Amino acid sequence: MVPIVANPNYDSNVDNLSKYGIEFQTKVLASIISAPEFLEQSFDVINPYFFDSDAGRWVAKKVLTYYNEYRTLPTLEYFKIEMTSETDDAIRAGIVELLRKVLTKVKDTDLNYVRDRFLDFARNQSLKSAIIKSVDLLQEGKYDSIKTLVDHALRSGQPKHVGHRWNEDVDIRLTHVCRDTVTTGWGVIDTITDGGLAGGELGVIAAPSGIGKSWALATIGANALRKGKNVAHYTLELNENYVGIRYDTIFTGIEPGKIPNNIDLVKSVVDNIPGKLIIRYYPAKSATCNSLSAHVQQLTALGHKPDILIVDYADLLRSSTRVDARYQELGAIYEELRNIAGELNIPVWTASQTQRSSIQDDVIQADKIAESYQKIMTADLVISFSRKLEDKVNKTGRAHIIKNRFGPDGQTFPVIIDTSIGQIEVYDESSSKGILLKKQMNNQQFDEKSNLRKKLAEMTGLESLDD
Repeated sequence: MVPIVANPNYDSNVDNLSKYGIEFQTKVLASIISAPEFLEQSFDVINPYFFDSDAGRWVAKKVLTYYNEYRTLPTLEYFKIEMTSETDDAIRAGIVELLRKVLTKVKDTDLNYVRDRFLDFARNQSLKSAIIKSVDLLQEGKYDSIKTLVDHALRSGQPKHVGHRWNEDVDIRLTHVCRDTVTTGWGVIDTITDGGLAGGELGVIAAPSGIGKSWALATIGANALRKGKNVAHYTLELNENYVGIRYDTIFTGIEPGKIPNNIDLVKSVVDNIPGKLIIRYYPAKSATCNSLSAHVQQLTALGHKPDILIVDYADLLRSSTRVDARYQELGAIYEELRNIAGELNIPVWTASQTQRSSIQDDVIQADKIAESYQKIMTADLVISFSRKLEDKVNKTGRAHIIKNRFGPDGQTFPVIIDTSIGQIEVYDESSSKGILLKKQMNNQQFDEKSNLRKKLAEMTGLESLDD
């Protein structure tokens, strides 16, 4: 094995991690090869001599060497190439076995705990080493050197990220994905939002009662499942089983009432969905955003960390903070939801009621959002759905972009809404389907006006009436 040569940066007299066990050491190595922020933070306190085995020291030394030169995580190919210089088959086999174990730990749910404990240990070792070295400096009267040594030890292991350095990080922002989005499944919406919503972002579906807000949220969840994402769906109206049946309907096209008669078909369809769905019911006004956050932590500990949250719907949550007025409470709830999105680094979708008068509107604008305009101010994307009586009969509707932080807003798109089979599709009005759908909806409006004129004519006794 290539020997690890002791030098001022790698004090061989430090304590090692033996009291924490081999499993803990393996998870530390898993963290430094998979988490760039952790490696950046711990780079100046990691010592290969912390690890019991020669293989552990070898891996740690190689990670530090690679990061020191390239400032990024090492790849498996890098380790393979570096091992070619090792001539001892037994030692090389030990490194291979350790790396195999390390790779199985990179997704363990307790890695954050391991990282915190390791940083505490490493910082203590750094301070201990500084104190020991200060003894000789004290005898020599080099007090400034002692201060420098101790100050460095106290700063070690602290977060290094100061923010995006605009002048220096041009390559990073132009070559890395700025937003890791989760698709809505509606192509035209994904286009104007640059892929959907990303971590830390809040989307709101706004509509009057009975239009299909809950179906729209479930459709977004279903489309995420199709992409292999883990979805946590919180319902404050319908029970868990019925929400599950709605997802069954979306995937099978079978009406909810007929789902129990098609169990085998449902099972075969569900088995082929790559994502995982957890549905959790809370009675209205019983849960806060803290309740949702605690449940997400529970899911994560059980290995079901969600990639997206669906909350049906935020107006039925209770604020975690005490406020005097309802509009203040709703504003606080939406801010708390967006905070959850940021803390978990996943997108959150919810729904909001609009005023009753909006049920007669062709397009629902921001001024029809019920009770608190803070909802609009807080959300990143707000889409209103409108369906008049004729739309319900003809399974049509309109989706209007009230707000969009990531692209154009103010646009209105034709929609197919068939809640009997859970179908909600949003179309670009310039697409072939969109053109046909918009023409159909225009004909509906013409027929509606024509019928109204006839009724007025009958009432007034006139043969015809102008528009």
